Amino acid sequence: MAEKQYLAVDLGAESGRVIRGTLGNEGIELAEIHRFSNGAVQTRGTLYWDILRLWNEIQTGISRAAEHGGDIRGLGIDTWGVDFGLLDRHGELLGNPVHYRDSRTNGMVDRFFQRISAERVYEITGSQTMAINTLFQMFSIRQKNPEIMKQADRALFIPDLLGYWLTGEMRTEYTIASTSQMLDAGRRQFSPEILAAADIKDSLFAPMIQPGSPVGPIRSPGAAFSHLNGVPVLAVGSHDTASAVAAVPANGEDWLFLSSGTWSLLGAEVKQPELSARARGYNLTNEGGLGSTIRLLKNIAGLWPLQECRRTWAAEGTAFDYRTLVQLARGEPSGTALLDLNDPQLVSTGEMPRKIAEHCRQRGLPAPQTPGRFTRVILESLAHSYAQVRGMLEDVTGRRFTRLHIVGGGSQNELLNQLTADATGMEVHAGPVEATALGNILAQALATGDIDSLAAGRRLVAKASRVQVYKPQN
Repeated sequence: MAEKQYLAVDLGAESGRVIRGTLGNEGIELAEIHRFSNGAVQTRGTLYWDILRLWNEIQTGISRAAEHGGDIRGLGIDTWGVDFGLLDRHGELLGNPVHYRDSRTNGMVDRFFQRISAERVYEITGSQTMAINTLFQMFSIRQKNPEIMKQADRALFIPDLLGYWLTGEMRTEYTIASTSQMLDAGRRQFSPEILAAADIKDSLFAPMIQPGSPVGPIRSPGAAFSHLNGVPVLAVGSHDTASAVAAVPANGEDWLFLSSGTWSLLGAEVKQPELSARARGYNLTNEGGLGSTIRLLKNIAGLWPLQECRRTWAAEGTAFDYRTLVQLARGEPSGTALLDLNDPQLVSTGEMPRKIAEHCRQRGLPAPQTPGRFTRVILESLAHSYAQVRGMLEDVTGRRFTRLHIVGGGSQNELLNQLTADATGMEVHAGPVEATALGNILAQALATGDIDSLAAGRRLVAKASRVQVYKPQN
């Protein structure tokens, strides 16, 4: 196979990258072209994404990639889920997209379920109920600021918005839309019943496309990368977890995936959505994947509490890197406390060490006192949560899972990997770290015909990736 080049724009909650992927017989080689920070910006009590700065950074990355030359066959964009921008009838943005951790959805879940039951919503969507979901964000706007919704002609999820700015074409990619809690999981289209209950017009959304579909050619006259005009922007697994799961180097059906980062998303790849009362009782969610698959999974707080602790300690004058915190945690005793990572206080921003200590005191548990002990408690709580979710997935699917593939940045945390193997009793395969970018590029290569199946793409990933195996010890 002659080498083929693709660009992946990969935005996470903490950072973003523009990456060049070179596809060849020996696998996929990644080169990071440009990396930049990401995070929330608070103004007058509202938490926003700084979308115009992100757009500027993406243009910088594309320009640098263009300077390297080569025949670029496509560009794909993936981001976190649920968030969106509203545009007027001229295609202009109606304000910065609001961050999913903003407080505007407080109380909206209960208010919405007075209009339509939680049971009915799950029967239709198969979505895990979380206040951050697009459904409750839009319902909040309808309740608190209906004039904005009257002005809105289109709603575009974040990767679709960035794709529109590159191409001038408005599309809704399926995997990112599946995080909204507004899709009919069986029909894989927006549910008229859900939209009607939220007073959202169905014309608000652009036409739906699947991963591997063309969005449109780059049209950026005057930009530093204008000689890339005409290069196709291709729909990938635009939800970053969909791309990450696409790059899991696994075969067979006895495996689970864990996309580990700010959030932990633990689940199984299935062929049809699971909409049973048992799945709803476990608050599992059905999200779209590549190759017409469904990602049956559960969202867990992930490394967010540790990230927030680091921010607090840094603001107090002591900056810890993750490696140091893990080394400190190794010296701490195990089993001192387990956190309920679903506690809303542990999902909100700021003062995380105080919140964790208070969380423990309310439950009669010893509160951590040192950074090492905080880290140990968070990591053990995550591993315990993973074991619980494994049981849920086996109960719902009737399948037995023996391997857990951990991908993403969290796969580098050796202590967490071993704790997870011990807690779940599963063999843990950690890596690749850059699964999201790899999955992004695989979807593009599928679209162009450079690979003929997702299974073939996963074999390329396995050939080129370093995977560390952890076996249960305790």
